[in-house]
Amino acid sequence: MDFDTVIHGGTIATPHETWVGDIGITAGRITAMADKIAGGVRRIDAAGRIVVPGGIEAHAHIAQESSAGLMSADDYYTGSVSAAFGGNSSFIPFAAQHRGQSVDDVVATYDGRAAPNSVLDYSYHLIISDPTPSVLEEELPRAFARGITSFKVFMTYDLMNLGDKGMLDILTVARKHGALTMVHAENNDMVKWMNARLAEAGLTAPKYHAISRPGIAEAEAINRAISLATLVGAGLFIVHVSTPEGAELVARARAAGLPIHSETCPQYLAFTRDDLDRPGMEGAKYISSPPLRDAATQDVLWRHARTGTFDSVSSDHAPYRFDETGKFVKGPTPPYPAIANGMPGIAARLPYLFSEGVVAGRITLQQFVALSSANAARVFGVTHKGAILPGYDADIAIWDAEETRVVTAKDQHDAMDYTPFEGMRLTGWPVHVMNRGDTIVEGGELKADRGRGRFIARAPYAVPPSAPVVPEMDPATNFGAMIRP
Repeated sequence: MDFDTVIHGGTIATPHETWVGDIGITAGRITAMADKIAGGVRRIDAAGRIVVPGGIEAHAHIAQESSAGLMSADDYYTGSVSAAFGGNSSFIPFAAQHRGQSVDDVVATYDGRAAPNSVLDYSYHLIISDPTPSVLEEELPRAFARGITSFKVFMTYDLMNLGDKGMLDILTVARKHGALTMVHAENNDMVKWMNARLAEAGLTAPKYHAISRPGIAEAEAINRAISLATLVGAGLFIVHVSTPEGAELVARARAAGLPIHSETCPQYLAFTRDDLDRPGMEGAKYISSPPLRDAATQDVLWRHARTGTFDSVSSDHAPYRFDETGKFVKGPTPPYPAIANGMPGIAARLPYLFSEGVVAGRITLQQFVALSSANAARVFGVTHKGAILPGYDADIAIWDAEETRVVTAKDQHDAMDYTPFEGMRLTGWPVHVMNRGDTIVEGGELKADRGRGRFIARAPYAVPPSAPVVPEMDPATNFGAMIRP
């Protein structure tokens, strides 16, 4: 067999093992693996470097309006380019339904934003804020049939919060049609009560954002979300877990055999609430929800990343510029609730995770592969990516494990004017990124054309047959058979 490309001499890493060998690529797919492979129209020397599946960024806000109508800074061109420079070969941003919108129109809108622009393959997670009967019975099933098999809901923010009944309805639809519900879990009334108390006391500087969203608000909501999903027998993915208590609830649910998945994000591993207290309004750069916690929490979150509580470490890339178009859309010195919420990080996610995880000895190289790509592919139904195996897409990142760089905003290649990781010294960088066998980034240069990315139709999500069932909903009983969705 002749090959379009042969990657030779690299240390190939999977979630389970590493070995030195060659990879043959034909027509965008991996077609051979061996100790030595001859030939190849192009031969890429990976000796002394690590070859891993390209990252799958499964949590990013690209060309997305917030519930308040603020558009994120990155479109599908700058967002995908930034992701590629960070070692990713595909991504799954959100497509947000706001109240009064149909899911059909939302999907069409995001198709128009993504298809002409993305340099990487892409899919969407829907965001559902208005689960009308039409959405639940007709529009969501149409999206699922197209391969958009995950969506996110909120337990906070008045314009997004569905309430417990709304959660039960939508979890039931997800289970019936083979979709996975993602949830932003914070207790809305706790947060609103804290905001009111802080406002009454005149405590509105950025540093008080961390106080306004206490850890117990996350833990309570995670516990409630797991309970709601368990009642109807649905799978659940809890996004951006930021507290020891929340992570422990997830770990306990997984140990009990429940189909509960979760992630944390680099910002919760890299920064603390002290960063919100930087001089002037600099702390606004670090406002995200849930908020940054403390150093002791970071140690616990790393442990959960190492022991398997988290399926992935995702960026939650939410790019709002440090100017009147982003963070300060409500004025130059707004109270913290009026500051645009979120941090950029799509390019820094994997270099940070590699440097502070693998190089620092907090996680293994195999765990890095799982957290960066393989688990996201498995959980979100990306059946032909996330692995270096014959028949899979040649989505590959080659890393120089010894290269050390200092992070700068310019090197993020996004549409932002800052990065929270500015000045951080990281070791280990992706030097060659491929998507379907095409080189996207090589030698610090973009090699891909705008709009070459393809939509990824994803497989349905299936609750394991062995998952525990609430007795009152057990289909083996007469009552359960009558009411189980």
